[in-house]
Amino acid sequence: MGHFSAHKQHGITLIELMVAMVLGLLVAAGIVTVFASTSNSNKAQTQLALLQEEGRFAITRLSNDLRMANGQYCSNTGGVASNTGSNNLYMDGLRSPKVYAKDLLGALSDVTTKWAAAPYPATPVAPYYFPAFLSMRGYDCSKTAPCTPDVPATFLKAMGTGVGARVVGASVLTLRYMSPSRGWTLDGINSTVSADSTGKLKSLTLKPATGEPALSEFQAGHLAMLADCSNAQIFAVDAPSSGVLNVRAADNFSESSPINQPLQSAPRLFDLNTDLLTVTYFLQVIDDGNGRKVGALMRRVNGTSEEVVRGVERLDFLYGVEDSNGSTRYLSASGVDTRVNGAINCPASVPSVDSSAPASNPAGCLWRAVKSIEVRILMDGQVPLYTLTSNELNYTYVADKITVPKAPDDAGRVVKPVEQGFANPVLRREFSALVSLRNYNP
Repeated sequence: MGHFSAHKQHGITLIELMVAMVLGLLVAAGIVTVFASTSNSNKAQTQLALLQEEGRFAITRLSNDLRMANGQYCSNTGGVASNTGSNNLYMDGLRSPKVYAKDLLGALSDVTTKWAAAPYPATPVAPYYFPAFLSMRGYDCSKTAPCTPDVPATFLKAMGTGVGARVVGASVLTLRYMSPSRGWTLDGINSTVSADSTGKLKSLTLKPATGEPALSEFQAGHLAMLADCSNAQIFAVDAPSSGVLNVRAADNFSESSPINQPLQSAPRLFDLNTDLLTVTYFLQVIDDGNGRKVGALMRRVNGTSEEVVRGVERLDFLYGVEDSNGSTRYLSASGVDTRVNGAINCPASVPSVDSSAPASNPAGCLWRAVKSIEVRILMDGQVPLYTLTSNELNYTYVADKITVPKAPDDAGRVVKPVEQGFANPVLRREFSALVSLRNYNP
């Protein structure tokens, strides 16, 4: 008879199972924590990298236009050498275009300073030089309206937190310059000028050269600007007919006419309405497509606005002006506009359009004396990151006189993100540049 032996079978107890589960959960929690931390850090790093890239692009785009302010055809060469009478040659000073046309403002885009709007002069009744206050104009904007000087509603939308409104507390700047890629060369062969015995201009015959605009682009009612490296003249002409533009006497000041310019000065004709670029920078509230509102840097050219970059919350300018003593000081837009309540004299300039005011200090004359501009922008990461620490949310903005990182809602801020309709938990960085104006022309 065989012997039968029973072996006991052993398993894990409930306690052992619970301990194993706890250990597994601890390991899983650790993995999740590390993953979440890595993911949050990656999101922050990605946002910071994007913010840095877009901030540099915004500053570069702004700087390129600021450097061109007041630029005319060939005007930065210093003019034509002239004899002083004592056998000494000198370079003529840079000049503003002389205006013969009666309706200059009708040819310009985004004009916010009308004739006879105090303290600016009445509508001219004789030829005058292009006014300084039309060459450039800045607007300081806090969180309360209106800006200083005011930005008319016919020019840009009012400040607000709704989509399409201008961003609360962001300044505005308008500048003008002649497009360097436009115009028609007057070579005296294919394109010629007709003048009377006294040198007064009668007509221009244009035959566009390779690369020049089609003459059909010069529309009826547009003003012409004839320029060389030292002078420029703005006047009314008839619509081109068979390549000929006749000086339109009825729309120019009576008994006045632009004068012919010698071929050796390399004259060029421009369509003032299209070739003189009016560039305005401002911030606008937009919808990012995910239900969030962000600020966008907008570039408006001759009345048409386009988005440059998103994630811009603040935009501020300071203007470096040179006074009659040769001293340079940095002023706000309102300080430039009022010459700080009349206490700063402008450098010697072109004659005033207002005969009742001193020629050296016409209204708005300091806008021609701007030789450099300090621009500051505040960029944000656009997408909220709720895992950011309070220290990571802190940022500086020198325009608010905050040079040590502080919270978004710090009491010292001129305008807080929440007052602009933007989220707090995003990364923010300040970008700045000091831009010298290559066409500085007092």
